[in-house]
Amino acid sequence: MNFLLNILWIVLGGFAIAIEYIVSSVLMMVTIIGIPFGLQTLKLSAMALLPFGSSAIPSPNSMGGCLNLIMNVIWWFVGGIPIALTHLALGLVLCLTIVGIPFGIQHFKLMNLALFPFGKTVVRP
Repeated sequence: MNFLLNILWIVLGGFAIAIEYIVSSVLMMVTIIGIPFGLQTLKLSAMALLPFGSSAIPSPNSMGGCLNLIMNVIWWFVGGIPIALTHLALGLVLCLTIVGIPFGIQHFKLMNLALFPFGKTVVRP
């Protein structure tokens, strides 16, 4: 079932979202300062391409210290809040229909990752 939903997700806009994340990641990585943020955007693109069946969990090698908190706060101002608000709006619109509810839930999952990308890793079963 996840395979079918991922195919529908890609066809109905998931591929465009993933490409946007990849382009913004490359643009962030042009500068040395933007490399950590570009890596987090690549994480978002991986989850945006195939969200069904994948989840964002705390990184096993990350202890969740102050650096993750500081980087997440900086990330909010770099672009995390607008990305999260976009996913919130898309999720709410999709949840207005019964057919769109699974896709809206995936946007809410992407919204959570867009707010707190540092210290998390994307896993697929």
